Amino acid sequence: MIAVLLSPLYILVTLYLLRWNLWWFSACGAFFRKTWFRIVYSVFFLFVSLSLVIAFFIKEPSLKWFFKHLSNYWLGTLLYIVLAVIMGDLIRVILLHWDRVNKVKLRSRKTFLISGGIVITVILSLSAYGIIHARTLKIKHYDITIDKPCAAGDLKVVLIADLHMGYSIDHSYIEHMVEKVNALEPDLICIAGDIFDNDYDALDDPEAITAALKSMQSTYGVYACWGNHDIDEKILAGFTFGSDKDLVDDSRMAGLLEEADIVLLNDETVCIDGAFYLVGRKDIDRVKKIEHSRKSPEELTADLDLSKPVFVLEHQPKQLDRLAAAGADVQLCGHTHNGQMFPGNLLIKFFWENPYGLDKKGSMYSIVTSGVGIWGPDMRVGTDSEIVEIQVHFQ
Repeated sequence: MIAVLLSPLYILVTLYLLRWNLWWFSACGAFFRKTWFRIVYSVFFLFVSLSLVIAFFIKEPSLKWFFKHLSNYWLGTLLYIVLAVIMGDLIRVILLHWDRVNKVKLRSRKTFLISGGIVITVILSLSAYGIIHARTLKIKHYDITIDKPCAAGDLKVVLIADLHMGYSIDHSYIEHMVEKVNALEPDLICIAGDIFDNDYDALDDPEAITAALKSMQSTYGVYACWGNHDIDEKILAGFTFGSDKDLVDDSRMAGLLEEADIVLLNDETVCIDGAFYLVGRKDIDRVKKIEHSRKSPEELTADLDLSKPVFVLEHQPKQLDRLAAAGADVQLCGHTHNGQMFPGNLLIKFFWENPYGLDKKGSMYSIVTSGVGIWGPDMRVGTDSEIVEIQVHFQ
């Protein structure tokens, strides 16, 4: 419904940007003012801008893959086109009302060409950087001390989240991730949700992905919880379509994890090696759509021996105070992507108590990763794709 309501705005923005494109090309020379060029360019621009809708409705796999990729690149580029045009218009209005500025030069064709060229260069550079940087997987290190004894001794925990396996994240990237994870020689591997990107059929090679995930090595195994995108759901530009009755809990997703020897914790707790607890929570948004209930922090820890360390694996970093009061020592999360693209990395701080990184609530550590993969725009600007290595010490 929201996407339908916003569609007129999207159309107006697209036409506004097309107008600016045609004006700038016209200023470049007589060739770009020819009718045939204006028609061809307009068709091309509208074709790219409508790739979102085409990808949503098309069924043929290879065409859907093409339009999905095209629309994901377009989404990121569109963000910077809109920001650049808004900034350009604001600067132009300010300069037009500034007495010291030569209005003739400001309105000249030369000024228009130079300023437009700068804007286009910035947009293309940011987009190209974002596409390349999104595939640059980094290692983030944290060092924490829990004020409890642990019979297992110090632990090296690896946290990964937001793989978003599908059209943007293929088997080769997952294999690259697994190589980096194994190189860390972890004691425990935790996957904090959004393993899939709403569509199991979008996986380019399920067998290769399963084999890669199965090859992850750790002392105590690999554990995961679901995220809000680990569900078969139709999405257009980030907005869902259809009622909750149409949603499908695709059993193939859980089946892939089982084949890969990944233990799914869905509001469940395991005591590992008799030394520490790992609690896996249901995702709060996924519960609203298909599962309809999840345990509270107090219910999850009620029967635990709280003299032992308690790790909570959860997709979204919520209920920090309640988890801390319930006896949790570490909360491991993803979901936020740290905003993924500037200026999202600045704005996200207003929506989450811990939007990214290491924070502490009482005696509980909250660790939020920006994620391994990407969602929506196939880019990262101002944030990193990362694997988190946590060195855990005990009293």
